Amino acid sequence: MHTGSKAHSRARARHLLAGVAATALLLAPQAFALDNVSVTDIADLSIEELSNIQITSVSKKPERIADAAAAVFVITADDIRRAGARSVAEALRLAPNLQVAMVSASAHAITARGLNGSNNSSPNKLLVLIDGRSVYSPLFSGVFWDVQDVLLEDIERIEVVSGPGGTLWGVNAVNGVINITTRAAGQSKGALLALAAGERGSEAAFRYGKGDADGAWRVYGKALGRRHGERADGRDNEDAWHKNQIGFRADWTRGADRFSLHGDAYTGSEGQPEPGTISVDGTALKLGMVNMSGANLSGQWRHALDGGASLSVQAYLDHSKRSVDPTYAETLNIVDLQFQHTLRELGRHSLVWGASARHARDRVSNGEVVAFLPGNVNQNWTSLFAQDEIRLGESVRATLGARIERNVYTGNEFLPTLRLAWKAAPNHALWAGASRTVRAPSRLDADAFIPARPPYLLQGGPGVRSELATVFELGYRGQPSPALSWSATLFHNDYKHLRTLELDPGMTFLTFGNQMKGKASGIEMWGTWQMAQRWRLSAGLFGLHQRLTLLPGAFDTAAPQASRKDPSHTAQLRASFSVSDDKEFDVALRRVGKLDNPAVPAYTALDMRFGWQLGPSLSLALSGQNLTGGHGEYGPLATRIEVPRSVGVSLVWRD
Repeated sequence: MHTGSKAHSRARARHLLAGVAATALLLAPQAFALDNVSVTDIADLSIEELSNIQITSVSKKPERIADAAAAVFVITADDIRRAGARSVAEALRLAPNLQVAMVSASAHAITARGLNGSNNSSPNKLLVLIDGRSVYSPLFSGVFWDVQDVLLEDIERIEVVSGPGGTLWGVNAVNGVINITTRAAGQSKGALLALAAGERGSEAAFRYGKGDADGAWRVYGKALGRRHGERADGRDNEDAWHKNQIGFRADWTRGADRFSLHGDAYTGSEGQPEPGTISVDGTALKLGMVNMSGANLSGQWRHALDGGASLSVQAYLDHSKRSVDPTYAETLNIVDLQFQHTLRELGRHSLVWGASARHARDRVSNGEVVAFLPGNVNQNWTSLFAQDEIRLGESVRATLGARIERNVYTGNEFLPTLRLAWKAAPNHALWAGASRTVRAPSRLDADAFIPARPPYLLQGGPGVRSELATVFELGYRGQPSPALSWSATLFHNDYKHLRTLELDPGMTFLTFGNQMKGKASGIEMWGTWQMAQRWRLSAGLFGLHQRLTLLPGAFDTAAPQASRKDPSHTAQLRASFSVSDDKEFDVALRRVGKLDNPAVPAYTALDMRFGWQLGPSLSLALSGQNLTGGHGEYGPLATRIEVPRSVGVSLVWRD
């Protein structure tokens, strides 16, 4: 290749990378039981009882968190309340095995174990589920966090699994799985009214539920408004956010059968952050509003069989619309069907298997900046999985599983896993795991063209491959004393075929390829200490080292640095103190390391909350966030939002 031609191509690539980054931001700005303990009593659980919380994300069947052979952190309903969180994204900051960065008033970059924005794209290696409904977007393999919402008072728990989950949950569960579970309708009877206001905005929510032992239902509604964020120079970021949502849930039992039906509908709008314009062929196009709306309906049937076996079927419909002026507008309809059979124990074996089918009807109206060609597509995914838990002895278990999943871009993908767990003592367990998982291509990888009309600088990636991760883990979970529990996990990820921006053989345009590999190693630790009857201390620590390198002949020299948008370390410390039976005080301190590209300084954030039960039905809370001062969390300085110091008040009335 001629040196001058290559230099010119690299200059074009730098401009195009800026366009890809802008496009990515436009795409994404944005079965539980406790014996003898009710959900409303979760604040009073002992350390031992917290270890007995049952989860489903690791094995797709109920198991104690203390027995799970994976790095899993559970955010309880009480954790969310005492943190003063007012959105799902804010609640996820409680998980020490997640990286959560605020991008705008409505947008967050969230991932686990690195690659939080791989090569100028939005995070795309984390699978998120709400009551079993996958909410990742096939447009870019990520999550629109501005529309993923539930009534926080109705969340039962959030299971955060860092590490691969492809065997049970499919492609895109590369670096983690977030499983949000809401309470059954029977656990939320009566009326509730919640009001919150502060410097960042205000919101209001209501819920009413009714039922008996055979069946129950509830309905809810909520509305929120967020003010413009501010940049470091004090100017508005033009990203104010407004959203309204309603929904319902019904649960009922008939003999050995349990049924659940729930749905949501929402509408909202938000401003697009600075710089406010995009240049296309020398013409500056002003960014307009982002408008979104949607509805979903999910149904589950579970049938108990003899010997602890069970059958379950889940189906859901998901309809969404999103218009991002002047770039694109999308209407997406998804139909998903899942089947699962948990067999009774057969000797030393405990087997679960299942199948799923998913159909998406995607209709994109292209604007001036980016085009998805073809604009209208129908896509299908099918999969089959099986996992066997084998008792090798009194204290040793092996878990062997695999999934075969077919997608429209790369065909069949094989996702195996092997895990070993050793109960070294009654309250101490060691586990190890090895897994293979992939991030399948999305429409952004294969169908994106920039600008929207020829001549194109970027022409998708028709031959783009799945990004592959081979993951090794070693973990410990224990309870050295009745007042202390802690968990630690070492992990090593070996990545292949990571996405890059490559020059076509004729040197006339750029396309997406897979010319980067990498390794990521790190440690996750967290623990809880009940220092006194009314005083609980929780701490978490995360460390990460990433090494990304290009393959010989790769064109995208900026990719290794552009893909590293993660702090090398984070730490958090939370103290919860019950002042009296009707008063509580919480303090949380977070330390987040610096980001390299674009450079974001390290910061420390201090949050406080004081809660007061004014009467049997009324509670008041005063909270302060980022009391150490404002800071940036993600993105280049010129357009970075400053997360401000803020105070707020909330009032909750329950009938």
